[in-house]
Amino acid sequence: MAQHSADHESHEEEHQPRLVNRFVLFTAVPSWLISLVVHLVFFMILLTIFMPPVDREKRVLTINDSADAEEIEELVMEEFEPIDEQTLEFDVPPEQPEDAVLSDEIVVSDFQEEMAATQMVELSDFADVTMPFSDIMSEVSGVDGNATAGRGQATRTQMLRENGGTGASEEAVVFGVKWIAEHQLPDGTWNFDHRRGAKKPGSKDFGTASNSPRAATAMALLPFLGSGITHKEGKYKKQVEAGLGSLIKLMEVRGDTGSFREGEGNMYSHGLATIALCEAYAMTQDKNLLGPSQYAINYIQAVQDPVGGGWRYQPRQPGDTSVVGWQVMGLKSGHMGYLSVNKNTIAGAIKFLDSVQTQNGAAYGYADPGSKPSMNAVGLLCRMYTGWKKENPALQQGVANLAKAGPSLGNRSDMYYNYYATQVMRQYGGAQWDGWNTKMRDFLVKNQVPQDQAEAGSWHFDGPHTERGGRLYNTSLSVLTLEVYYRHLPIYKANASEEDFPL
Repeated sequence: MAQHSADHESHEEEHQPRLVNRFVLFTAVPSWLISLVVHLVFFMILLTIFMPPVDREKRVLTINDSADAEEIEELVMEEFEPIDEQTLEFDVPPEQPEDAVLSDEIVVSDFQEEMAATQMVELSDFADVTMPFSDIMSEVSGVDGNATAGRGQATRTQMLRENGGTGASEEAVVFGVKWIAEHQLPDGTWNFDHRRGAKKPGSKDFGTASNSPRAATAMALLPFLGSGITHKEGKYKKQVEAGLGSLIKLMEVRGDTGSFREGEGNMYSHGLATIALCEAYAMTQDKNLLGPSQYAINYIQAVQDPVGGGWRYQPRQPGDTSVVGWQVMGLKSGHMGYLSVNKNTIAGAIKFLDSVQTQNGAAYGYADPGSKPSMNAVGLLCRMYTGWKKENPALQQGVANLAKAGPSLGNRSDMYYNYYATQVMRQYGGAQWDGWNTKMRDFLVKNQVPQDQAEAGSWHFDGPHTERGGRLYNTSLSVLTLEVYYRHLPIYKANASEEDFPL
């Protein structure tokens, strides 16, 4: 006990100085100062809790699509003034003198400098968005490739022989293309008033549509392309280069669309020009043609009638079968080159064809249901390229009707009808094609102007559209008709794939 008492006293002696010091602190220091210190400490604690830490690192956007988050630097988009519209003017050229030569300044690649925005156009995954054409990447008699593969020198003779052509018909093609080449203007264009480009005597039967450079140039280019001549190879590659270059310069660009519409040609001009550009691109895969070709396709899609699905003279105007035919062929040519063609555009075209058909689809009217020979041929060819099978009863009946009527022959031959109907019959094949081909082929060979006369190598008939298109119009369609043996590979072939693109 004594020891415990001693220890307790010793502890109290040590504790007494601490109490004295604490008493002195609270009596010597003012109470307001103590209160200030306490509040400051409390305030600092609150700031520490609620203020977020300062992030001195660069801000990033984090995408948590996977377990390992990917950091992407924050994007800053520059602001550009939008381009409203660029219009390329065209002046009617003067008459070409006898010794005029093509300008060396007209080249396809000019478009890349004038419209650099087209470099943004990408090839699409066409299996999802393009037309259900069954002739893409087809094979016939060992020939592989897109629908223009038969135009090459290695296969043209083979297809000519197998499909009903002759040496005489091919010679007529050679002379016809020569006549067209001789009537090109110095600026690379052609004119339906073919006197302006004549290098040889002869100026009969010129067309009155003298201010349609887009339509005339496109129509002149197609026979070159149809026989395998491009701006890359062939006897007339310089003429084709100049023609394509001048045509591209005439494109009116707005946004991502390019228009070839013109006063005298309307949407006919655009359809023809689209076919020419897209065929040249499909044959060469020249990247300089990619942008203009896609822009032309985009324009067709942009100006389609949103209600009826057709095309006519003005944008979004209710359609007619004639104009629809050229636009569908333009879209088809784009598809050959694996360009982007929206399947909804094709669905709209089919809707229009349904609206003007009679006989369950074997016959077609112009703007309303009916049956007119030239429109029947246009409608049936469009049906072939938009998915109708060879076994379709309406297609069979339509072909039978064409075979019974036969080609348009004589001085007033309708080459517009012949051009479309010959393609229908050639694609369908069989005995009906053999009978048609003999009449059509021999008529054209016989009626070409002989080599010892003025306008040698050309054709002229007093049929529909001849007054406006003249000898250039007739000659172009006649050559294209004689190129039908190899211009496009067959749609219906023995080893056709059943996996056509669905609508």
